Amino acid sequence: MRLTIVAGARPNFMKIAPLIHAIEKQKAKGNGHKLNYRLVHTGQHYDPKLSATFFEELGIPAPHINLEVGSGTQAEQTAGIMLGFEKELFAHPSDLVIVVGDVTSTMACSITAKKLNTKVAHIEAGIRSFDLTMPEEINRMVTDSITDLFFTTSHFANENLRKAGVPEDKIFFVGNVMIDTLLANRPHFIRPAIWDELSLKEKEYIVITLHRPNNVDDPDNLQKLLKAITDASRDLPVVFPVHPRTRKVINDFSPAVLRSCGLADRQPLKLTEPLGYLEFNYLVERAFAVITDSGGITEETTVMGVPCMTLRNSTERPETCTVGTNELLGTDPAAIKPAMDRLFTGKWKKGGIPELWDGKTAERIVEILLQIAE
Repeated sequence: MRLTIVAGARPNFMKIAPLIHAIEKQKAKGNGHKLNYRLVHTGQHYDPKLSATFFEELGIPAPHINLEVGSGTQAEQTAGIMLGFEKELFAHPSDLVIVVGDVTSTMACSITAKKLNTKVAHIEAGIRSFDLTMPEEINRMVTDSITDLFFTTSHFANENLRKAGVPEDKIFFVGNVMIDTLLANRPHFIRPAIWDELSLKEKEYIVITLHRPNNVDDPDNLQKLLKAITDASRDLPVVFPVHPRTRKVINDFSPAVLRSCGLADRQPLKLTEPLGYLEFNYLVERAFAVITDSGGITEETTVMGVPCMTLRNSTERPETCTVGTNELLGTDPAAIKPAMDRLFTGKWKKGGIPELWDGKTAERIVEILLQIAE
């Protein structure tokens, strides 16, 4: 069976790496001849970190092709990806296009494949935030409406698909590929330079990440969030690897605003440049807590048992709240102090690990693909 595996941005490669490892493992056993894959990078975002070293660290080959679509509006990117991917499928026909996650490339390549009568498999199918203001939610809904094989991360996702009328025999509950990557790399986390520069100590600092527009685009709102976090941190260092979108806003803060946020010298909030995957998760694993508006980080904190607070009104990963260490606080800065007080007084939930988040998801996916290929 000819597979086309699509990655649109760096996080997608983190998710498809275990899949490629599992295919190569089957080839080593003499079974992999049934699965031939072509790895396509749409180039949805230019990322200088997608270097040869990056692929070596993940242990995967560089993409067979980069469509080099580049950035643009949602419509421009969707159109560019569809045009480039159509040419790719004409030149290299496929039996099954595998997409992952919820980026624009996920949706655009699914549509292109289906218009060419090529089947689509969606890894991380069925997750829903039910927030149509999020572009990712549109991508999920459109992709799942035309998918043929649904590989899911949770019972919540399974139920979402059932409610949408997806036949039971098309839903495959396999677990979370991102956790495959996390567990495979956990022994290889790298202590970042800022550990020594800030004299950090295990479980004696907080990590935050903020990048969503409703949290960071309004300077007043961002200031209030940062002030609420530092005011409630009880003088623990607050390490903030800053997303470029957020950095642009902070750069325009006045000295008085910087002081009010805890960003002056000898104050708790410590800005750093964005960190690589291995360095960032070294920090997360040893943190007292994480405050974020990212979805993926809530999965990693759940598996590593680190308390997590999510500054969003909805989540597409409810299992991180019902089973894991995550709590959804919303976007009101006033919600931060009560949550932090519970954390400091030892009243935060312990949490557990969701079913099948065991590092073997990709192996299960490949076993299913081999059965289909027979």
